[in-house]
Amino acid sequence: MEIEKKLEKENIIENSIERKQNYFLESTLGKVVNKALDIGISMLLPDFIDKQVINIKDNLFEYGLKEGIDKTIKDAIEIGKSSIGIFTGNFENINQMQSAIEEGGIIDGISNVLDMALKAIDKNGIINSNILDILSKGKNVILDILQNNIEETFKNQINKKNSLVNNIEGWKEGFKNKDFTKMEKEYINIKKEINNIAPLVDMINQAQTIENLHELIKNNGQNFNLTQEQIELASKLKV
Repeated sequence: MEIEKKLEKENIIENSIERKQNYFLESTLGKVVNKALDIGISMLLPDFIDKQVINIKDNLFEYGLKEGIDKTIKDAIEIGKSSIGIFTGNFENINQMQSAIEEGGIIDGISNVLDMALKAIDKNGIINSNILDILSKGKNVILDILQNNIEETFKNQINKKNSLVNNIEGWKEGFKNKDFTKMEKEYINIKKEINNIAPLVDMINQAQTIENLHELIKNNGQNFNLTQEQIELASKLKV
């Protein structure tokens, strides 16, 4: 019975992490695609003002592009996981996430839904056919921007993760030396940065353990005399 409860708890945690990772990827990539459309349409139609560019994009969204983008991103995540051998469980690192998205065919998927939306608009006569022709023939401009933005996004994620690792190591050093001032400085950065990176099990666990220990010591008048239970908690950080 005890083993079953433990397994059930582990499954709940795994599912929770997977949901967080999927939400992170869906929302982040959605913004990346949206930005690529803004930049790409502006480059293809240089005489258009921002309001006109937004109007074109809104029409594309209304004629199926938004739903197509959302589905393409979700499909890319799931297909990509299978392609790189993640059939169950979560991504272990950011490189896996990037590989999955690339293997999942996100660029081809966005290309297809963009074609679909352009044809739907053309059929309904919503936008001038010359503009649609420019967008259709220049589609690769948008896709190239999207590819570059995806690569840049994951590169930034790796940099942020490395920065967070440095903050965690700095907190551990402060804890080891009983230097609460250093701990507090690093703790503030950890609290801020943990919300800006992809949710990874190792990072989440370490940040939560640090938060528990930090608040215990802080609320105890910065007293580093820990109980056995607290010592066991600290040992998880491998200080």
